[in-house]
Amino acid sequence: MARIAVIGAGMGAMATAARLAVAGHQVTVYERGSTYGGSVGRYEREGFAFDTGPGLLHLPAVYRDLFVKTGKRPLEECVELVQVDPAVRHLLPDGSEVTLPNVSRGGAAAVLDQAFGTGAGGRWSAVLGRARDAWDATRRPLLEEPLRADWRALGREPYPALRGSGLLRRRPPTLAEVAERELGGKLAGLLESPVLAHGLAPAATPAAATVLPYMEQTFGSWYVRGGIRALATAVYQRCLERKVAFEFGAAVREVLVSDGRAAGLLLADGTEVAADFVVCGIDPRQLPPASVPRPAGAVPARGPGVPSRITLFLALRGARPADAAHRTVVHSPDLAAEARAAFAGEHTGPPTVTVLRPDDPATRPDADHEAVTVSAVCAPQGVLDWSDPALTARSAQALLAAAGRAVPGLRERLLWQEARTPADVARATGAVGGAVPPPSVAGAGGRLLHPANTTALPGLFLAGGWAHPGGGLAHAGMTGALVAGLIVEGAGFRGSQ
Repeated sequence: MARIAVIGAGMGAMATAARLAVAGHQVTVYERGSTYGGSVGRYEREGFAFDTGPGLLHLPAVYRDLFVKTGKRPLEECVELVQVDPAVRHLLPDGSEVTLPNVSRGGAAAVLDQAFGTGAGGRWSAVLGRARDAWDATRRPLLEEPLRADWRALGREPYPALRGSGLLRRRPPTLAEVAERELGGKLAGLLESPVLAHGLAPAATPAAATVLPYMEQTFGSWYVRGGIRALATAVYQRCLERKVAFEFGAAVREVLVSDGRAAGLLLADGTEVAADFVVCGIDPRQLPPASVPRPAGAVPARGPGVPSRITLFLALRGARPADAAHRTVVHSPDLAAEARAAFAGEHTGPPTVTVLRPDDPATRPDADHEAVTVSAVCAPQGVLDWSDPALTARSAQALLAAAGRAVPGLRERLLWQEARTPADVARATGAVGGAVPPPSVAGAGGRLLHPANTTALPGLFLAGGWAHPGGGLAHAGMTGALVAGLIVEGAGFRGSQ
């Protein structure tokens, strides 16, 4: 039985802790904050409740596997999963709209034909079919296996661009080029907007990112009754059942080293914690560079230009209409300008916003009120000064104006609103600049991969959204299986079969 110290109590860190504990190890989690879940938090006020992080779960099989492997009670006995149908309602800049069903390629194609003309659904299905080819080519090395030493193989573009489109003449295409040339018109925004929502600029992201909308359409969108925070609580409870210990208010200053390997932690209060293995479940940039050494030939470190999110929590009087869509995306008239703003902080027009309207009594004081969450990708703290109240006020008004297209009579129904900026995210989670890690994407020479789960320091491993295979609830959860496998089975671990 090894002593294992885990830094952070985010979803990936807790998934790792639970798997290591069930393997018989003594696991203690050290969390700088007062609670678990990392970005998967909860804001409550006057009977209203809101998720502070992701509001939907994609690829729930990741957490089903976690619960199967760590205890007797499956995921569905610990939380109530609800498939969101329709999956999403899109409001386009010209005033048109399209509502896509959940997990139905044929249904989506029929809807698109009706909305945009015969052939639109066929073009959409063809692009997602090519995205499936990219998924099949990269799924194991990108998601289910530790990052290989020859990770540069993942830098090759796996998306088979349409022949005759002109996209293969000079270089592999970007996602924006695929959207324009293989879809075109209004359809292009349906492919680009979910990629931007992951914090990736379509014009600078390889075509392989088509796997992100492919995954959503194929595996569906799911809501957890009580909010995604309920999923974090279930994972935390599973950790406690497996005898994982938690130390809250225990910020880590650095990783201790002895005889050339990780030997424990130095906490901010000066306490030294001995350990046989250390798992860093936070952004490694929060620790001194010497604490998380990068091996020669490693994936290039991500720079500071990782976007964040700005979120509005809206308390509304009046009941939620029965026909309201759970998720509505209100599209920006200039997605390229919005992407520049998210990375460089340039001024832009109306943003693309996601409006979540869950039909969940746990989110509201009674049936005569509604809790609505509105969010958009934005530049992180540091690129913009989110401590400036004027900036927050301007951004909140822009989000509110866009959300008004999705929620009729919004301003008249509004009781109060609360804004959560990148500065708030940074304070709550410790994430540098409040940045939100995107998932890893193949292609682009490996530029959009995350650091391997192993490091140059023996005994030190990386988990969570800032490690392979990257950010998002599903990807962060995958890191738990990878890190636990590497510690339990050793460097020869190649993932589940």
